[in-house]
Formats: sequence, C-alpha cells, structure tokens
Amino acid sequence: MNIKELKKRYLEYLEIEKGASQRTLENYDRYLNRFVAWSEIETPKEITKELIRQYHIYLNRLNEGKLKKVTQNYHLIALRGFLRYLAKEDIESLSPEKIELAKTAQREIEVLSENELKRLFEIPLLQNKGSSQIIKLRDKAILEILFSTGLRVSELCNLDKEKINLEKKEFTVKGKGGKIRIVFLSDESKKAIKNYFDKRVDIDPAAFVRVKKTGKKDDLRLTPRSVQRIVQKWAIRAGITKQITPHTLRHAFATDLLAGGADLRSVQALLGHANVSTTQIYTHVTNKGLKEIHQKFHDKNRK
Repeated sequence: MNIKELKKRYLEYLEIEKGASQRTLENYDRYLNRFVAWSEIETPKEITKELIRQYHIYLNRLNEGKLKKVTQNYHLIALRGFLRYLAKEDIESLSPEKIELAKTAQREIEVLSENELKRLFEIPLLQNKGSSQIIKLRDKAILEILFSTGLRVSELCNLDKEKINLEKKEFTVKGKGGKIRIVFLSDESKKAIKNYFDKRVDIDPAAFVRVKKTGKKDDLRLTPRSVQRIVQKWAIRAGITKQITPHTLRHAFATDLLAGGADLRSVQALLGHANVSTTQIYTHVTNKGLKEIHQKFHDKNRK
C-alpha cells in the first residue's frame, strides 16, 4: 500500500476512532501532504531518521525562515501520529519515538490586573451610547462566562441555551477531541446570562446570537471571530491597552484559580487540558509563595 493511501486511512482512523474535529483533520491532511510532496516517497519504509532530519531543516528554512517553531512542531506531531498509526497496523516504518520536536520559547501570558478585569466587566452596561441594550447584555454575559468557566471561544460559540443549567450554575461542554467536561458559573456570570436570556426574543438554540439576521435565515449563532471582536471592543472602551482576546479571559480564569490556591490537576480538569504540562504555563505568574519568600529572606543584611 502506498503512502498516500495509508495517509488517507490514517485520517479516517482519526475521524472515526479518535473523534478528531474537522479542523484537526484538515490540519493533519495539510501537514502530511506537505511531507509527502517534499519527500517524494512512495512507501513508509522510505521514512528514515535522516529523511526526518532533512525535513526539519526544510521546515526551518521555509518561507525564508518565517515558519514559527510551534508550527514546525505541528507538522512533526502530525507525522509522529501517522508513524504511531503505522506501528499499530504492523506496517514497517520509522519508530515515532525517533522524531524530536524543536524547542520553543515558553509562551508569555498576558495577565490582567483585578482593576482591569473589573473595568472590563463593568463597561458594557455603563455605556449609554452606541450598542443596543440587548447587545450590551449579551456582551456582558459573554465576558462573564468566559472568565467564570475558562471556555475556549469555539466552545462558547457551540454552546446551546438548553445546555446551561442556571439553577445549578453548571453545564457540560464538549472540548478538543470530543472530550466532555463540566464547568461552573459564578454568581455574576449566572446573573449576566439570565439578564441576557430574559431579553431574548428569538427562538435560536444558540446561547449567544447576532441581533440582526445575516446569511442563512435561521443562522444567528456567533462565530469565534465575532466573539473576538466583541472582547476587543469592550477592552478598548475600558481603557485596557493590552492585546485582549477571548483566550486572555481563559488565561485569567486559570491564573485566578491558581493564585487562590487551587491545585494544578483541578485547574487542568476545568480547562480541559489533556496534559498537565500545558497547564503548568500558568504557574510562573501565580506563585505568590515565591514572592513572599523573596521578600522575607532576600537582602536582609542591607536593612
């Protein structure tokens, strides 16, 4: 069986057996197509450690070296997954453990202060001009729910009204890879969502919708890009100069929990991270204990 047919079967395996999203399938297809086109191989046996080394060099120099390290790693992760599938099917090829990822710089997290968060949550209902009342209520609810639950923007957009249990202040959400997790609402987010839902006159099932109908007759659901624009709009009006996105509020959710004393594994579960290493990026901005130790013990002789 040639490499292209095996790649097709691998993507079908991801879709059916692993429940991969359409976006993941499209990305993996693109990454693997690039490898197959570059390498010009016909069979899995031709994948060698030297070929992978040359491919890594190719990725690093692609577009005059402008391909980010993290994007290079996405290509290699897709290839490594493909090799794992081949091994599972007893098809001879390079061991997936032979593929090493490029080292990447630790992500910097944009941290919002308590004052900035307060201004952001207050600004929609303080504005007297511009947006209609229903839009202000909707946007207030979006800001509150993102901070209260740590939802990804795609999860927020896919959320339906009937899924939100305001009485219990909780609901389940389907995250990456189709994994289900439970998230919880704060009193403020519950209040904001109820105020918004009470003013809704449409019958659209989506939790958050456009006010004016555009596109398909019954398609009112907000898109991730729309939510991003909403968050940025209110951040600017709140006088926040930092680059704020919906993911910034997911960061704020995680750092707030850790700063309050929550353990890393619990935060991992609430965020829906597959690996705790992903959650650990937040610890360097929340460890108040280190600051207290520094202030207590550092440079005592000069006092």
